[in-house]
Amino acid sequence: MITLRLATRESALALWQTNHVAGLLRAAHPGLNVVLVPMTTRGDQLLDVSLSKIGGKGLFLKELEVAMLEGRADAAVHSLKDVPMQLDEGFELAAVLKRDNPFDAFISEKFSGIDELPIGAVVGTSSQRRQVQLKQLRPDIQISDLRGNINTRLAKCANGDFDAIILACAGLERLGMHERVRQELKPQLWWPAVAQGAIAVESLSALPEISALFAALNHKPTELRVRAERAMNKQLHGSCQVPVAAYAEIHGDAMTMTGWVGDAANIRSISARAEGVANEPEALGQTVADMLFAQGAAELLNIR
Repeated sequence: MITLRLATRESALALWQTNHVAGLLRAAHPGLNVVLVPMTTRGDQLLDVSLSKIGGKGLFLKELEVAMLEGRADAAVHSLKDVPMQLDEGFELAAVLKRDNPFDAFISEKFSGIDELPIGAVVGTSSQRRQVQLKQLRPDIQISDLRGNINTRLAKCANGDFDAIILACAGLERLGMHERVRQELKPQLWWPAVAQGAIAVESLSALPEISALFAALNHKPTELRVRAERAMNKQLHGSCQVPVAAYAEIHGDAMTMTGWVGDAANIRSISARAEGVANEPEALGQTVADMLFAQGAAELLNIR
């Protein structure tokens, strides 16, 4: 029996996602033995510092990639929004699963939505993208850094450390906690992170036989949408250190995408929307990036 080892972070959400991939793999390849290789990453360990100050969400990948290079794992499962726009040489995305809810969630013990928050309310989030959008909607609120896994963040909100917090809907839904969502934050009011809601499998380019096992899990419409979003972000040199959002949708043979760039220092933003051919996602991503650059995105993002 062939054994396939999937590297994963040890959080409840990461383990759910990797077990989900393992289940799909077993269904697609009867007889395949799939085992999980859980590990703690540097991003999981450094909880007292904002991700934007310590290198971004790529910190959640490095140990998993090292495990693949050293032969301790055959592939790794990630939330695609945590995956850098440019993978290191030797790695590739073997599959992108069907996208779950891509939107953000407003969570509060007392208040039903952003508009209901009292003046001066404290909202927890570490994302600059979320911070800018919150401040644009409610300049009066106070924003406090929020790190940790989903259960830790929810506990801090329940304990009264925050009047509200912002999390991703997909993670809550995967862990059976959708009832905690008081308000879904959707376009045009609010723009999600690039590729939010999508799970990806990373593998080694030198092992195509491993990558081929994941082909049955790939969801083509999701793949095309996130390729457009990631292409835009790559052109903008985007990462978790800067406030960037994108949301692509497919309509038949066409794809539309809105890109958004924020300025955390001055609480302002620009956006652009374009339509392209669904099977040419990178071209659409480039078009939207060019439109944002024409509006001054380089200045907002401090691109020299």
